[in-house]
Amino acid sequence: MPAKLILSMDGVVIKEYPLTKERTTIGRKPHNDIAIDNLAISSEHAAVITILNDSFFEDLGSTNGSSINGAPTQKHFLQNNDVIEIGKYKLKYLNDQPTQTTSADFEKTMVLRAPVKTSSPHKVEESLNRGTTQAEAGALAAKQDSTTQFNTTAAKEDIKPTVSATATGQTQLAVIQILNGPNLGKELELSKNLTTLGKPGVQVAVLARRPHGYFITHVEGGSFPLVNGSSVGEQPHLLNDHDLIELAGVKMEFYFKA
Repeated sequence: MPAKLILSMDGVVIKEYPLTKERTTIGRKPHNDIAIDNLAISSEHAAVITILNDSFFEDLGSTNGSSINGAPTQKHFLQNNDVIEIGKYKLKYLNDQPTQTTSADFEKTMVLRAPVKTSSPHKVEESLNRGTTQAEAGALAAKQDSTTQFNTTAAKEDIKPTVSATATGQTQLAVIQILNGPNLGKELELSKNLTTLGKPGVQVAVLARRPHGYFITHVEGGSFPLVNGSSVGEQPHLLNDHDLIELAGVKMEFYFKA
């Protein structure tokens, strides 16, 4: 049976929602998969991303925030019996299937900034390499009209390829390479089971590493990522060697390590 969310308020069950979609949205507006007509709920409050037996909760920058098991939460790898709290409502997560991912694999989204005109992009890149904070780098980027860049975490930690234990026994390792902006040529090894890429509030996607290949799944944004110039749509899209991905205005190439 698929995982499900049970919506309740004040201990009274309102409805059950099987997680049969890759992306289940929660919010006040009626177009959401789980629509809760309450002013404490943002129009698009949160989303649950489900890939095979794994589900992940992400607050979409809501006004009043979200909690899981009583703790304020932005992102969370859901486990059986977790309770999501949004306003006065609760959503209990039930899943009796074994998961394939750990919470460590669901890391913070690597921010990609869309290219714009630039006069001196190297100054921004140099500041990142020196360990400048993201806020300082962002201010410098704005001043210099920077082109595409990873956030500080991605630039300093994630771009250096490292083989992790999660890679053992799975499909061949793959890499994405940035094709535009000051980080042109930089590589990110996809050794985690899940890698989130994009710009929150604009466009975010998940790259999932599974035994039968790598898949890109749309998570957030009004438009879908492009692969070889075509929209990936709502369903997971299997990536092939040397596919070209465009996400949040950033172009990158996906390929398998030799």
